[in-house]
Amino acid sequence: MLCAADSKVTQEPFGKLADGRAVTLYTLRAQSGLRVSIMDFGGVITRLEVPDRAGKIADVALGFKDASDYATKSPYFGALIGRVGNRIANGRFTLDGRVFQLATNNSPQGIPCHLHGGKTGFDKVFWKATPSTRDGQPALRLTYSSPDGEEGYPGTLDVEVIYSLTPDNGLRIDYTATTDAATPVNLTNHCYFNLKGEGVGTILDHEVMIAAKRYTPVGAGLIPTGELAPVVGTPFDFTAPRPIGERIGANDPQLSYGKGYDHNYVLDAAQGALTLAARVHEPVSGRTLEVLTTEPGLQFYTGNFLDGSLVGKAGHAYVLRGAFCLETQHFPDSINHPAFPDSVLRPGQKLSSTTIYRFSAY
Repeated sequence: MLCAADSKVTQEPFGKLADGRAVTLYTLRAQSGLRVSIMDFGGVITRLEVPDRAGKIADVALGFKDASDYATKSPYFGALIGRVGNRIANGRFTLDGRVFQLATNNSPQGIPCHLHGGKTGFDKVFWKATPSTRDGQPALRLTYSSPDGEEGYPGTLDVEVIYSLTPDNGLRIDYTATTDAATPVNLTNHCYFNLKGEGVGTILDHEVMIAAKRYTPVGAGLIPTGELAPVVGTPFDFTAPRPIGERIGANDPQLSYGKGYDHNYVLDAAQGALTLAARVHEPVSGRTLEVLTTEPGLQFYTGNFLDGSLVGKAGHAYVLRGAFCLETQHFPDSINHPAFPDSVLRPGQKLSSTTIYRFSAY
């Protein structure tokens, strides 16, 4: 249950964009030491502080110290992603007999596609923010109305995202949306994690388990082929915990396309049930991240395009494989693959999705 604001949610200025618009930062705090900061521009998680096995707190989310950097050079650090997260082949789809052409703002291997909602996706708009509580825990309610035709998408889409803390040291994200015309929707968050601390080396020693026996192979442009391939016998098998770096350099065409892991996993659990999708353990600090979701898919990305040119909020360069992402989602390019889980929202329907990032240490 969502309630009125309480003292565990604070707010402060977080700089201005180039056009002079002021950005506000909201911080949710738990007694356990978990602290999450979120700005109203892009709904971005700018800080995520969690304790290690000795109780030492570290910020485990990559990001910048000022809002202006997120507007100009961020590779979606911590952002809310929409209207459709991930890729759409050629930026084109057909819905109810009508062809829609979206911006092609990404081109892996020179092959154009539409990525993460387009040139001005949900990561680059202002959300209306309301501090609140959920089940007695601090929460932040964000709302945004995406007008008909924005970035080429049909229909006015009304979106609500609620960030809240949980009693067991989790960050819960609840997404809901309604529309007045049929439209594809795939909402997610693009937090970049390093459980050692942001900017502290690579994540190659992090041990990962993903509850998926299948994944969706891609072509050179990182668009799924439509196949649901078994992970057994491949470098994509994380059904038992393995270090990220153990097989990332394997001679495998799929790893070559993504320059590492940048693939969607077909989660074993039934869609709609809030179930464990992945677990990541960092052996030195003991920090552990569990991802629970109602979504059918999970994009596993290993910071393959970080190259040291971006400097984070603590002054550290973000090096190659300096973070990983676990983006809960419908499958990439679902709108062009009828056999994939349906990503179309229609009038009278309500999209509801939940993801929890839960932290512990051992």
